Amino acid sequence: MFNKEGKFEKFKDAETIIGASIKVKGNFNGQGDIVIEGSLEGSLKTVANVFVGEKAKVSANIDASEALIAGEINGNIKIKKYLAIGKTAKINGDVQCGEISIERGASITGQIIVSSEDSKKGENKKEKIELEA
Repeated sequence: MFNKEGKFEKFKDAETIIGASIKVKGNFNGQGDIVIEGSLEGSLKTVANVFVGEKAKVSANIDASEALIAGEINGNIKIKKYLAIGKTAKINGDVQCGEISIERGASITGQIIVSSEDSKKGENKKEKIELEA
């Protein structure tokens, strides 16, 4: 989904793109990748991936498979697999994911829960991290 520089690889393959000049209110439920460069207020749920650009402003709970967050989020984030938080990200809300990476400079106000399944042992590995900017 993302390349080594953390850029969205399949931008042209995204099912939904909210451009930089677009402001949207509503609840989104989808099956494909979603790119947000503009403003979204409501909720966002997809079985695929989400990319939130540097200048994006999202006031919504997000539920997805994988995500790259570089913009501003006011809401809770639930990612089943990998979550990448870029240095320009500002998150106000709780974060739950399977794996996480956070670049220096990111701001997170809320609780972070990293929980991955260990299929070989049948155990859950949970790690709770609390950060404040």
